[in-house]
Amino acid sequence: MELVPLESSRWIWEAPAPTPAEHLGRPCLRLENTVGLVSDVELLDGVVEVEHAVDRDRGFHGPIWRAAGDRDFESFYVRPHQNGNPDAVQYSPMFNGIGGFQLYHGEGYWAELEFPVGEWFTIRVVFNGPRAEIHVGGDLALEIGGLKRTPVFGRIGLLSSLGHVHVAGFGYTSKPPAFRRPAPPPPAAVAGAIDTWSVSDPFPEDELGGALESNGRVWTKVRAEPSGLVDLARLAGPADGRNTVLARTTIQADAERTAELSFGFSDRVAVYLNGRLLYRGADEYQSRDYRFLGSIGYWDRLYLPLVPGENDLVLAVSENFGGWGLQARLAE
Repeated sequence: MELVPLESSRWIWEAPAPTPAEHLGRPCLRLENTVGLVSDVELLDGVVEVEHAVDRDRGFHGPIWRAAGDRDFESFYVRPHQNGNPDAVQYSPMFNGIGGFQLYHGEGYWAELEFPVGEWFTIRVVFNGPRAEIHVGGDLALEIGGLKRTPVFGRIGLLSSLGHVHVAGFGYTSKPPAFRRPAPPPPAAVAGAIDTWSVSDPFPEDELGGALESNGRVWTKVRAEPSGLVDLARLAGPADGRNTVLARTTIQADAERTAELSFGFSDRVAVYLNGRLLYRGADEYQSRDYRFLGSIGYWDRLYLPLVPGENDLVLAVSENFGGWGLQARLAE
């Protein structure tokens, strides 16, 4: 394991920069709301290890890897305020500055875990190809069979969001050991999930009206994951007020009929069929109660009045933070 001194000029810190400190009898850095990357190391596969100390304040702290800057990386973090709960720890990719905790949740992304509070402990990430094993305090906490970002060389570093964390050590190796267990099985495809969409360039949400205006948009064809999920942040992040995209697909009908559509979105959606607005919904973080996460799922249902031939289904999806995505499936 090669150590990277924490106060070395090899680090590039997003403001605010960390401050030197002494904590629990050890010299360290105090991080708060920042991302740090090691400037002279890029790994395709390897191990990243960080020694942390947290208190019980709300925060999200951990290592990052395969970073293409401070807005695109793989990350794993602990949630000290949720210690022992099902979402005590989280794997989340970052695309274009948007972390995806609302899109990637449950088995394979969260773990119910007790980790030390008020003492030093180690987070160790072993990553190789599309897989990763994450160890917290010496225990295997999470197995990831399909990392969401394409495996390419990238920088390694640290993430701290909200609250603060003390870091006493950081190291890496470019030779990952063998994984402890066989790869988890790939996720099963969801029956009826819509797997192909055309997604527009972003625009301001206030341009949406009762009638759909899609002329002049630039479209990109995307494939959904087996679950039906489309992570819209892969294409762009909200910038300069442009926080909304249109996602379009075509539904064929042999005759006039009603089709049941189950869908999920993050954070807000307007659903149009053949240019007509049928539905608006909002699932933002804490929009319903203080513990409402806004996690995406097939929670909502519409009954689509299809006409014979091609039917144009469009979801206009708007984002605040936490994951920009959609998923939809048709009942058989």
